[in-house]
Amino acid sequence: MHHTEAIETAVELKRPVIALIGNPNCGKSSIFNQLSGLRQKVGNFPGVTVDKKIGIVRLSDRLEAEVIDLPGTYSLYPTSKDERIVIRNLCALDSGTMPDLIIYVADTTQLEKHLLLFTQILDLKIPTILALNMTDVVLENQWTVDASILSKKFNVPVVQVSGRTSAGIAALKIRIAELLKTKKKVRDTDQYFYAASQIEKDVAKKVQKIFPGLNEYQAILIAHHHDWLHGIEEAEKNEIDAALEEHGFTSLRLQVRETMQRFDKFVPIAKKAVVQVADTREQKLTDAVDRIVTHKIFGPFIFFLIMLFVFQSIFAWASAPMEWIENGFGALSEVIRSTFPSGWFTDLLVDGVLAGISGVMVFIPQIAILFFLISILEELGYMARVVSMFDFLMQRFGMNGRSIVALISGGACAIPAIMSTRTISNWKERLITILVTPFISCSARIPVYTVLIAFVVPTGKLWGIFNYQGLAFMGLYLLGIVTAMLTAWLFKFLIKSNETSYLMMELPVYRTPSLKNLVLTSYEKVKTFVVEAGKIIFMISIVLWVMASFGPGKSMQNAEARAVEIAIERNLDENATNDLIASKRIESSYAGILGKTIEPVIKPLGFDWKIGIALISSFAAREVFVGTMATIYSIGSTDDETSIHARMAKERNPVTGLPVYTFATSLSLIIFYVFAMQCMSTLAVVARETKGWKWPIVQLVFMTALAYLSSLLVYQWFQ
Repeated sequence: MHHTEAIETAVELKRPVIALIGNPNCGKSSIFNQLSGLRQKVGNFPGVTVDKKIGIVRLSDRLEAEVIDLPGTYSLYPTSKDERIVIRNLCALDSGTMPDLIIYVADTTQLEKHLLLFTQILDLKIPTILALNMTDVVLENQWTVDASILSKKFNVPVVQVSGRTSAGIAALKIRIAELLKTKKKVRDTDQYFYAASQIEKDVAKKVQKIFPGLNEYQAILIAHHHDWLHGIEEAEKNEIDAALEEHGFTSLRLQVRETMQRFDKFVPIAKKAVVQVADTREQKLTDAVDRIVTHKIFGPFIFFLIMLFVFQSIFAWASAPMEWIENGFGALSEVIRSTFPSGWFTDLLVDGVLAGISGVMVFIPQIAILFFLISILEELGYMARVVSMFDFLMQRFGMNGRSIVALISGGACAIPAIMSTRTISNWKERLITILVTPFISCSARIPVYTVLIAFVVPTGKLWGIFNYQGLAFMGLYLLGIVTAMLTAWLFKFLIKSNETSYLMMELPVYRTPSLKNLVLTSYEKVKTFVVEAGKIIFMISIVLWVMASFGPGKSMQNAEARAVEIAIERNLDENATNDLIASKRIESSYAGILGKTIEPVIKPLGFDWKIGIALISSFAAREVFVGTMATIYSIGSTDDETSIHARMAKERNPVTGLPVYTFATSLSLIIFYVFAMQCMSTLAVVARETKGWKWPIVQLVFMTALAYLSSLLVYQWFQ
């Protein structure tokens, strides 16, 4: 049998495993952050490309536990692939891989809606704690909550907490430690919250014979989901199918029966335990704000203004820290050169590794600001409104309201954005969203745009408010969005499907974001970006330095001798001579040979062989473009200037003597990067999500052709 993936790491570390479960928008991730703090990491559930957030919570001096934040779901009958992860972890066919404890997070202000999944969890017979979140809102609005009623009726510990203020977190940790030590069962073995029908009981017995050790409700869930659950052999599936047919097991009808019965039981309990004096202030504020921000005319306009603010902020707030980082790396380079002996190792360290890494590190402020502002919108509850508001528009283009989440997330990184499409149940809408998401400019393109926009758009402000380069930056994002929508509209007619489309989600009330959650989320995202990009850039920088520093035979020595002759003929000064030698050496290097090989193909776009090297290397990751340029233009030069833009601005065409990065060339290069496939990792994720290479190849060919033709037209027009 396959082991449940979510606890593999914990088994290795021999820590108790806690599964954090709840509905979407219940504040589960806030509780996760409060419990684990910075002791968390993000990976993937093995076998699927859904994010797995794992944290370590210290319960006492001698007891630590591993807490796993499972995807939010409304019930154990999932409608999307990421929700299926919850079933895979709770219906483990190997009882040894079940979590030791479940913390069920419920929004106290929406308790009735959140108890359906909770009562299903109870029937799995796993020790469970009910964490009533949003207690700060409850107290503020003078509601009455009797946790003892819930604890008695459901026979579980109940703790009132606040993910925003951290109230009750200490008490929650005490309860966790108690349950882990006693391993107390939450309900009697033969007592279930849901009274199964005779049909379900008969089928459950058959499933229990196939998989001994399952309780009745687990067996019922296996019967419902056996066609896609892992660990079930084909012969076992056939046995279950035969049992379903024999007893007239109709999945949808029985799901409805179960849902209605559960509501009949827990609604009276919830009404008795939580006495609502009046609508909360948040609810009243939400209703008032929604009348404006979800208005069919004002809503999209407000969304546009918010996005404009986001992109303006990226440029306005990040300029100073970017300058500090750039100056810091420049100073570090000088220290290394003055401290270490001259030679190939120092050159590799400064011109290879340090130049490449600095090309990414300098853009951390912009990326951090982007993630921070997007996190604010998510925590406020605004992003849920965006999904609902744009559902009708997305349908026109063959997508779903949830597609807007993927498209907006694509502004950070296409990989998690594509993975987020698992919330879209309709296959056609999901596929179209996957295919067009890479058109949205990701954060990895920020370094490319930032460097190149300076060659195209002057500094200054429109009406003294809007930064010209910030407007151009947003224009590039809008160009990507428009292209994505038009491409989606095209695929709408090319891809055929008979599936029906629907959108089901809860709109949370507007709440003040938790600064701690915002900082933790931004830190985690930036850390992931830097670490993942850093690995690639470190390797590529070394490879590029080697390729650019060495060549076949004595080509490098001959090139240097020729450069010296030209310098003497032209009476060049020392700096100009060194730059000429560097140019000739790299042209004769392995990197130069590679660039020269593809130069005839890219020359009509205004690109030279050096840009060609960057185009090839940046397919590993878009941000590598800047690191590549920093590496190529730093090798052999004694110029102390550390700005990548300044190095590129000094580059001259050896034939015409004119700047390489003219308006036409720079704009052509920008357009190429707007439309070209983002990186090989994105392509791999698309292959994983579509279960084959057909659609990734279609996507790559289409985007590359569009990028090449668009870049060609732009260069030829403005040349």
